[in-house]
Amino acid sequence: MKVAVVGGGVSGLTAAYRLRTLLGPGAEITVLEAGRELGGKLRTVPVAGRPCDVGAEAFLARRPEALELIRELGLGDRLRHPSGASSTVRAGGRTVGLPKRTLMGIPADADAVSDVLSGGGTARVAGERDLPPLRMPAGDVSLGHLVRERLGDEVVDRLVDPLLGGVYAGGADGLGLRAVVPALAAAVDRGATSLSSAVAAQLPGPGTSNSTAAPNPAPVFGTLSGGLAALITELADRAGADVRLGVPVRALNRRTDGGWRLTTGAVASAHAPAEPELDVDAVVLAVPAPAAARLLAEVAPDAAAAYGEVELASMAVVTLALPASTPLPASSGVLIGARERTRAGTPFTAKAFTFTSRKWPHQAGSDTEDTEDTDATGDTENTTDRTADEAPVLLRGSVGRFGDTATLRATDDELVRRVRADLAELAGITADPVDVVVQRWGGGLPQYGVGHLDRVARIERAVAEVPGLAVAGATLHGVGIPACIGTGDAAARRVAAHVTVGS
Repeated sequence: MKVAVVGGGVSGLTAAYRLRTLLGPGAEITVLEAGRELGGKLRTVPVAGRPCDVGAEAFLARRPEALELIRELGLGDRLRHPSGASSTVRAGGRTVGLPKRTLMGIPADADAVSDVLSGGGTARVAGERDLPPLRMPAGDVSLGHLVRERLGDEVVDRLVDPLLGGVYAGGADGLGLRAVVPALAAAVDRGATSLSSAVAAQLPGPGTSNSTAAPNPAPVFGTLSGGLAALITELADRAGADVRLGVPVRALNRRTDGGWRLTTGAVASAHAPAEPELDVDAVVLAVPAPAAARLLAEVAPDAAAAYGEVELASMAVVTLALPASTPLPASSGVLIGARERTRAGTPFTAKAFTFTSRKWPHQAGSDTEDTEDTDATGDTENTTDRTADEAPVLLRGSVGRFGDTATLRATDDELVRRVRADLAELAGITADPVDVVVQRWGGGLPQYGVGHLDRVARIERAVAEVPGLAVAGATLHGVGIPACIGTGDAAARRVAAHVTVGS
């Protein structure tokens, strides 16, 4: 049995690992990755001698896929959770606490957001009860347009947009309600007559279906000490696959016997012939939408067309290591809406700051397991243990919004300068960094716009008609780590069933 996995991010490596557990040691599994390292958007690099994630920094712990896989791989002792420091948002020129009784920034009632909105904005939220009952069409609608219509512009600009910018790098007006906040849409479908009541139904509290007596609810987010590259390394090791880095796949075709032929390497020229072809029994595609559209054009044209409609956002992460004992705000970070302005009247470059050493206790120098240098593959070498007083102060600024290409055309030095200027204005931090890392993610985040769920249904319907083919990745059922793991696992089970029946 021979299976090729195209894409070496967390989706593809999950698929490769699951294929190994399902097919056993005799299966020939090949992972083809166009880049020079595994991990995709999970990348851990040393910053001032400490391992820092410069892509995704955490996973949603209330979804089961990541936690279950981490424990299955024996990494449970490396799980870490945030400190509990609260988040803040820049709203109307002030930095205020992020309201509690909200869902993706949409409030359960006016009191929940009175500190963030103006008097008029708060009154607009309270006035939703006087509007006609909310009715949702069967298809998706723009999240931003609906919230503006029901609750006013301030809720979108000061709360919803900053939160969505951190997840999708996109604005609320361009994202679909059912695609982005399916629980809210489901509450409306069940009969909630307002957005506020739909949100309230999803939040824990007396008299709700989500009420709980637990004094210490489970953490919302998690990560791994030493960085999330540890997950990538363990998946790759346990998959036992033939991993080929720097090998793009430029064509995917069915053979006459029902198997698959992958053409790899650069396009042939008069000076350099193309790389060899790879013949396999099944294929998992775990690549971004543009690559999937290209590779599926001949074998699943309907899926290729749907992938081709997916828009992408680019972003960058600027990680700063500041001198030990540099004071940080008490919060875990600050979100910044696109309409917020600096004192000079210009837009902020950063869309969010994470005060890493405040948010993650193990990054404050107290977790000796973290006093190691970790490269992009997750390999470590011991360094001198540091106490919290000796450890560098870590933080990161996120840059890049969907549709804004000008900001990311700046050089690394210019990005660092702008991010530091934002940091000085927002948090009063002016200390010169002892180390800086700029990580750019071109086309890193698919946009879940209106119609995205229909596109995904078209993709999965078309792929289901092609034996021995499966797809995975952030385009399908969520951009977070648990969702990607889920698609990789499902893809592996589909092709494993195919090759097992055919063997």
